[in-house]
Amino acid sequence: SSGSGDEALRDKRAGILSRGLPKQKPIEGVKQVVVVASGKGGVGKSTTAVNIALALAANDSTKEVGLLDADIYGPSIPKMMNLKGNPELTPKNLMRPLKNYGIACMSMGFLIEETAPVVWRGLMVMSAVEKLLRQVDWGQLDYLVIDMPPGTGDVQLSVSQNIPIAGAVIVSTPQDVALLDAHKGAEMFRKVHVPVLGLVQNMSVFQCPKCKHETHIFGADGVRDLAKTLGLDVLGDVPLHVNIRETCDSGQPVVISQPQSDAAKAYLKIAMEILRRLPVPPA
Repeated sequence: SSGSGDEALRDKRAGILSRGLPKQKPIEGVKQVVVVASGKGGVGKSTTAVNIALALAANDSTKEVGLLDADIYGPSIPKMMNLKGNPELTPKNLMRPLKNYGIACMSMGFLIEETAPVVWRGLMVMSAVEKLLRQVDWGQLDYLVIDMPPGTGDVQLSVSQNIPIAGAVIVSTPQDVALLDAHKGAEMFRKVHVPVLGLVQNMSVFQCPKCKHETHIFGADGVRDLAKTLGLDVLGDVPLHVNIRETCDSGQPVVISQPQSDAAKAYLKIAMEILRRLPVPPA
């Protein structure tokens, strides 16, 4: 079948990449890397990555947190973090991240016009990813959250093979179509020996703002069922709430702008669950 053929091709590509890429090398100054991924686009992965980064910082004000937007074709971190402009260069010709809400951010979106499409072939994309990983002066970070592009393609494999990753977080809605791709995403990380910390069930329930009736628009508990199948934990549920979308669109993510809201508390809980599962970083 075409499904098994696709899987064989992916396995073969992973094998070739694992032989052809250099040994994993840490990002200078970064203690731990957490990647936020999804098999499918449109499940709220970037929104989740932004709010997780802010929640990690909110949980412990002594920790330094960075956010890397590895979505070359559709960078959304600049808008969500309310950042514009080009990074300055250090004397060593490294890019300085732009900073807001205490989070150091780097994105392809800082290097191209906001409306300009990135019409590149694979090798140019890989070169851009390499620059974002290796040519940025992060200073000293406790955690670097990487917002991965959707899918299980070259960028995911390259990032996983190039740098040591403390753990991956898979974001999915409870919808069957999204769960199929989330399953593939989790399996991909296992194949390249990246520990999967758990799943986030996004857009889990919609509550009518007037009558408070709850509706499971994308289905109920699909991510929980998938977690059982994979032997993984569900790190938390994030409701389908207009505030989450509005705050990110306006560059004031909900963890910062509405810290007492249920949505912000959901992200703070997820951040705590991530911290509990991370290995103890080197001193």
